[in-house]
Amino acid sequence: MGCSSCSTAKDGQPRGCKNNGTCGTDGCNKLTVFDWLSNMSLPNGAKPFDCVEVRFKNSRKEFFRNTENLTLSIGDVVATQAQSGHDVGMVTLTGELVKVQMKKKKEDYHSPDLPKIYRRATQKDIDKWQKCRGREEEIKKRSREIAIILGLQMKISDVEFQGDGSKATFYYTAEERVDFRQLIKDMAKAFGIRIEMRQIGYRQEAQRLGGIGSCGRELCCSTWLTDFRSVSTSSARYQQLSLNPQKLAGQCGKLKCCLNYELDMYLEALKDFPSSDTKLHTEKGLAFCQKADIFKSTLWFSYRNEPSNWHALSKDQVVEIIQKNKKKEKVASLEEYVADNSVEEEKVFENVVGQDSLTRFDRPKRRKKRNRKSRKNQKRRPKNV
Repeated sequence: MGCSSCSTAKDGQPRGCKNNGTCGTDGCNKLTVFDWLSNMSLPNGAKPFDCVEVRFKNSRKEFFRNTENLTLSIGDVVATQAQSGHDVGMVTLTGELVKVQMKKKKEDYHSPDLPKIYRRATQKDIDKWQKCRGREEEIKKRSREIAIILGLQMKISDVEFQGDGSKATFYYTAEERVDFRQLIKDMAKAFGIRIEMRQIGYRQEAQRLGGIGSCGRELCCSTWLTDFRSVSTSSARYQQLSLNPQKLAGQCGKLKCCLNYELDMYLEALKDFPSSDTKLHTEKGLAFCQKADIFKSTLWFSYRNEPSNWHALSKDQVVEIIQKNKKKEKVASLEEYVADNSVEEEKVFENVVGQDSLTRFDRPKRRKKRNRKSRKNQKRRPKNV
């Protein structure tokens, strides 16, 4: 994602709009929805949908009713209704797609209690809003110091000011319930504003803060993921991943959400696979399953007396042996099935161009050694007079 002001500069370096998530064209913001109906005109007699989607700091989005019939487009800064005073946000979606988003989030667009849009934000509103946002880091640091002094087991992860600067919402994470009544009193006295504490989960904290994952891309929760499904270690077991918490955990400290992306495909493929606790009865001995490869349809078995010696069998061969074992028949050994699978691998690549090896420069050059006998013979030869 990127907007026109985020394009590269003259020297090829990324220029960046430097708006910290409040880009004017809304092309590089979090959880942006592409308005594919923007170029289509409404049918005759149809009125435009009177609700718009407004985004505030980070990924917080709310729906508001355009009672003043303002001509709004994506990227407009507007003053909206709040519980007390007004808030300032940016329009992220207009038109019929707002109705789709409200249905998706189970919002009643016929409700009369839906908050309203007052006006387009004036320069005075924007200046006050930016001044309040500039105080957020300082206040967050000071509030953490107050929480440490009071000995509260909590972490204040983010602070969000209301547009008029009269109220600030503190987002925090905690393992257990926290009594922050004294904290609110101390912060209200120190900052001179109304305080609201809101507890969020560790995944929501990572969504608000953002970051780069181990895959090298931005976190899914901060770019496009809207719902957080529970992830268990069984998802890693089905995909035969090593249960290493350092590799399976994300920046939030929980299991990565991407473990669920391919889980359905693995579960569907495992329906036709023999169970991992399958035992094969042979005349040579009892064999246990050690590993299974879904993509190659291969299972590895080893005898009880030879656990380090694995034998690769295809899925059909394992099913055939299981059927024979059900009839109380034993196969001679697993080696005879492995011999059937030994097929010479075909060359995938053939050097038809006649190019040299890519590693030819890695080999040290050998010095040419002349024959010592030829050198001696040259010395013994008489010179022509």
